[in-house]
Amino acid sequence: MRINVRGKNIEVTPALKNYVEKRLSKLEKYLDGIRDVQVTLTVEREDHKVEVTMPLDGMILRGEEITGDMYASIDLVVEKLEKQIEKYKTRFSRKNRHADVKGKESREIIAKEEEEGEEEPRLVKTKRFPIKPMSVEEAILQMNLLGHSFFVFSNAETEQVNVLYRRRDGNYGLIEPELE
Repeated sequence: MRINVRGKNIEVTPALKNYVEKRLSKLEKYLDGIRDVQVTLTVEREDHKVEVTMPLDGMILRGEEITGDMYASIDLVVEKLEKQIEKYKTRFSRKNRHADVKGKESREIIAKEEEEGEEEPRLVKTKRFPIKPMSVEEAILQMNLLGHSFFVFSNAETEQVNVLYRRRDGNYGLIEPELE
């Protein structure tokens, strides 16, 4: 696993980098497919923020924690990632088990697992709507008029479907798809 640690408004000392690497290397025992891990350490006023992003078999695991101490933030983000990995592994193993078992036996296993464990989040609503081409500025206006925290639209400049979202800092982010 290659860990890339960078800092914003903080110097990444060798001790801090070693601590990050030591804590994140614990995650290797859970999964083999972890190759590159991006870690960003940020200090803003008294907030010490740690953001960790790791691509994993076409998915992305991401954790973020903010505390008054950088080492505490690192510990908390590692705990959060461990929980995400456990959830990922559980879903993956369930999916593979159910693919192997057919018919009535499969339904019985699913029912038994649902009784034993916590209920998994599920899709409860599907919404369809027409998309008209518009500029990013128009999309921001439309999103604000609707009072939503995100907005899906067809970007008139790129002719691609984009997602506009409101960031925690009050600014906006734009997600543009990139085909591999």
